[in-house]
Amino acid sequence: MLEARRQNADTLRTPEWYKTATRWTQLTFVEDDPVRYDPAFWIDVFKRTKSNAVCLSAGGYIAFYPSDIPYHYVSQHLGDRDIFGALVDAARKLDMHVMARVDPHAIHADAAKAHPEWVMVNADGTPREHWAYPGIWVTNAYGEYNTVFMPEVVKEIVSKYDIDAIFANRWQGHGVDYSEDSARRFKNMFGHDLPVKADAGDPAWQAWLQWRRRVLTDIIAQWDDAVKAIKPHASFIPNMAGSSLMEFDLDVIKKHCPFLVVDHQGRRGVELGWSAGRNGKRIRATFPDRPVVLITSIGPEEEYRWKDAVTAPEEMQLWVNDGTAHGLYAWFTKFNGVVPDKRWVDPIADSFHLQAAVEPVLEATAPTAEIAVIDPSTTLRHWAPEERNNGEKHDLGFYHALVEARLPFELLSDQVLTRENLDRFKVIVLANAACLSDAQVEAIRQYVDRGGSIVGTFETSLRDENGKLRKNFGLSDVFGATLVSGPRGIVKNTYIALSGSHPLNEGYDGAERIMGGTRLIDVDVKGDAVTPFLYVPDFPDLPMEEVYPRQEPKGAGVVARETGKGGRAVYVPWNIGEIFWEVMAADHGRLIANAVRWALGKAPRITVEGPGILDLALRENAEGVALSMLNLTNPMMMKGPVRENYPLPAQTVSLEIPDGKSVSKAWLVLSDRAASFNVKDGRAEIAVDSIDRLEVLHVTWK
Repeated sequence: MLEARRQNADTLRTPEWYKTATRWTQLTFVEDDPVRYDPAFWIDVFKRTKSNAVCLSAGGYIAFYPSDIPYHYVSQHLGDRDIFGALVDAARKLDMHVMARVDPHAIHADAAKAHPEWVMVNADGTPREHWAYPGIWVTNAYGEYNTVFMPEVVKEIVSKYDIDAIFANRWQGHGVDYSEDSARRFKNMFGHDLPVKADAGDPAWQAWLQWRRRVLTDIIAQWDDAVKAIKPHASFIPNMAGSSLMEFDLDVIKKHCPFLVVDHQGRRGVELGWSAGRNGKRIRATFPDRPVVLITSIGPEEEYRWKDAVTAPEEMQLWVNDGTAHGLYAWFTKFNGVVPDKRWVDPIADSFHLQAAVEPVLEATAPTAEIAVIDPSTTLRHWAPEERNNGEKHDLGFYHALVEARLPFELLSDQVLTRENLDRFKVIVLANAACLSDAQVEAIRQYVDRGGSIVGTFETSLRDENGKLRKNFGLSDVFGATLVSGPRGIVKNTYIALSGSHPLNEGYDGAERIMGGTRLIDVDVKGDAVTPFLYVPDFPDLPMEEVYPRQEPKGAGVVARETGKGGRAVYVPWNIGEIFWEVMAADHGRLIANAVRWALGKAPRITVEGPGILDLALRENAEGVALSMLNLTNPMMMKGPVRENYPLPAQTVSLEIPDGKSVSKAWLVLSDRAASFNVKDGRAEIAVDSIDRLEVLHVTWK
């Protein structure tokens, strides 16, 4: 602990302070905290969790310090106290980094009356009252509240207190603002009236998304400039969701955001535990070298907002630990300084200690994988935000199938399809990347020409970046398939039949056909492509006496080809990722895994054999590799509400040894001991006796 503090002290108040801000405590004050909360308890939490950074509520909706700015509401319980400043000082005495949280999404009645231009306007022209707390008002994120008032708040906090950053929550607005100012500025830029509803097919809606992106991007730059003018080492850090990078100008984020914060605090409904790590991959998909912090809530993340509740300890730990496995720094958040339920403290401390143990290895290595799933931002932008989860089903299905197949993979954003980024991978997966520009299509084609392999499905490249249908797939030559008709669906009771002997249809012994998709495209196969599966022409699903095929299988159910450039291409002309996510049929998961393995063209660089489900993450440097193995095995794995941890028995890791290298040491980081290994045919076989929650295998070369 003392050594960690010394390391932090070396980076305190320097431009690279964030590199040692790896374990965060966030305390979000409530209005009566000044007279009710126990600061000594929280200082003890800083120590027990080995936190080296803290995020504390400062101002915005309510100030928890004595503010001199007109209409910056100060807690009525503050009196002559300064609870924000006191905890800042306490954290600095522990050599912790400090970030001040502001929440600019609402204002009190006096401010709304004095400055009606600060208030968001509904479509009917009325000011928008807060949906959860009557008597306060939702702010207009795109106007002077965020461009005039909040910069003054930011400057006051940065001037008065010893902090490293301003962190903004709920700063991005809550839908379309129909004020005269927003309507005028929007029309001047794009020539449209403001859209009346979220409709991805409406040009006005698409234009509004672009306008919002520009306005919010400018706010990032303005607030960051205001911070740096006072404290050059400090930054403005906007809160983000896993998909937020598609909403902002990447050059501005690159310039102003030294690290990125993912606000996906826990599962909602039946969300899977690997969702935490996926958030980190989505950020790395655009900024692979930028530190990412994952916020985890100690309470449930449901629409019913039980903010003082505590999640089951194992579920909370799974969320933090999966983030750790994928290289995310840990951050827990507690709303309300008063703690009526302390059951979260020990689980959070355990997970933070786990992260502290693996940090030296993870920080010395960088994410690496042979496989990338393309994060289809260009496509998802055409979905309204509240419906985007439907557009992501294709990607989620592939994500889960690859986790089950124990194939380590990264994500790569279609916004950054550079040669350097693409050539990091041997296979790229386009799980219905329907919308791609000509430039994006060409970047993928050139990747294939350089020997890369590709797996694509359904509408991939069938539309341009604006969503307009092409006459044929942009990647038709790569897929070895041309469009005949479609897409069509929903179609029920569909099948694809095994055709010949091919690695893509292995593992279906005893079956002549397997389930097909529900959304279909009819294609012709051309050139040297083959069809390991053929489509079984439609036949009825009722009455039961009519449920039999009328025709022999014909038409492509799956297309595969050797590219002649050293790689392979697989195209599935139906919604395999989406339907696997919805139905979780084992045959579909096997087909996804078979397609990716065949496209890889060789034995995977690393394999893990043994019982159970593992979420794998591979990292490396010149000295060796680090394999994170997170235990997902649980009877509640597919539902999310994990109650108990089920340790895994022995696993065998097989690792390809680079030319000219040999194994120096295989070390189990969390078990803190050496692992036995033997070498055969250029691969090291390493025994991992058991995995509790997480294990990191660190293999070094000589």
